[in-house]
Amino acid sequence: MRLAFSAALVLGAALPGAVPGSYAASPLRMCADPDNLPFSTAAAAAAGQAGTPGLYVEIGQAVAGALGRPMETVRSLSYFGKRNLRTTLLADQCDFAVGLPAVDDFMGLAVVFTRPFISVGYAIAAPWDRPVAKLGDFDGKRVAVQFNPSPQSLLATRPAVTSVTVMDPDEGMRLLADRKVDAAFVWGPSAGYDNRISLHDGFRVVSADGAQMRFGAASGFSRKNAALRDEVDAALPALADRIAALAEKHALPTGPGIQLAAASPAPAASAQQAAAEVAQPVNAEATPPLAAEAVHVGAAEGRSLFNQTCSHCHGPDEVQSGAADQPAAAAAPLRRRPRERLPHDRHERAAEQGGANLGQRDPGRRHRQDLRLPRHGPGTVRVA
Repeated sequence: MRLAFSAALVLGAALPGAVPGSYAASPLRMCADPDNLPFSTAAAAAAGQAGTPGLYVEIGQAVAGALGRPMETVRSLSYFGKRNLRTTLLADQCDFAVGLPAVDDFMGLAVVFTRPFISVGYAIAAPWDRPVAKLGDFDGKRVAVQFNPSPQSLLATRPAVTSVTVMDPDEGMRLLADRKVDAAFVWGPSAGYDNRISLHDGFRVVSADGAQMRFGAASGFSRKNAALRDEVDAALPALADRIAALAEKHALPTGPGIQLAAASPAPAASAQQAAAEVAQPVNAEATPPLAAEAVHVGAAEGRSLFNQTCSHCHGPDEVQSGAADQPAAAAAPLRRRPRERLPHDRHERAAEQGGANLGQRDPGRRHRQDLRLPRHGPGTVRVA
């Protein structure tokens, strides 16, 4: 399993002149992944078990109904989100896609968006009798944390938390159900769906609020269909109650979330001190510790990206406290120990070219880049 409407609807569809003549006879074609519950599925068995063809499909049907048009689903696997949109939405194979990230720079000017109509993001699942209400409640717990920058970087700042890295939310929920962890910090739509369908609401799933934890989702259109986008955008306010009911039906974590402080990179002084405790450089005189003033502007930006993306396995500024404290560090080590004969611009190079250029091993596992606020979370190499 796999990087996302009400009485007013019926009234709007029935109003004379509400549907432009050029659209009235043609179906509204929606791009949808055939295997991406809780958002969409083409499998009759899966749809029957879940009682739905998917949240985004039902939202698309409601939009089509508001415009007085039938809806046709165009199925396409979204292993690579942007490429999939180029070969479907931008190639005029479908008219719109539901659940795209509502950000200005997504695919440049090629795609235009409606207003955001739903909020999705990470969530925390825990037993009903041992809920997590604040960041400090993670201390002393084993937490399944999804392989993604935001949750991992946040928990990496708390040494009292034992993080168990999982590659997808389903794995995290299975570990929670098997009592191998005390909580799961994973992609919310998947956690809520698994908890409802497979675990029969056995756990409390609550949204996480904080930096890069929640994202607005919108519908996207080719810029050639800006007029259609405007029609759909105008219909969305009347569909708000229907969309909220669909979110509840699909167990999407909604309502007030747990307030979490944003993670921040470790200060340079403490990072250098930790590095000295782990290991001494091979030749301390030949390779003195990296001084903050020696880092040029590009490397500083690379350092920031490195700490946001890579610090969970390699430690903030590549400082690790050992495999006992960070089990994931043993799974994805650098071939050279931190700060030993590494170029001063290594963070910049890792951010621009990938870790393989600095000796990081390829995990050898295919993941799905679904940039459509997906089943497993944004920016995950597919993951929906």
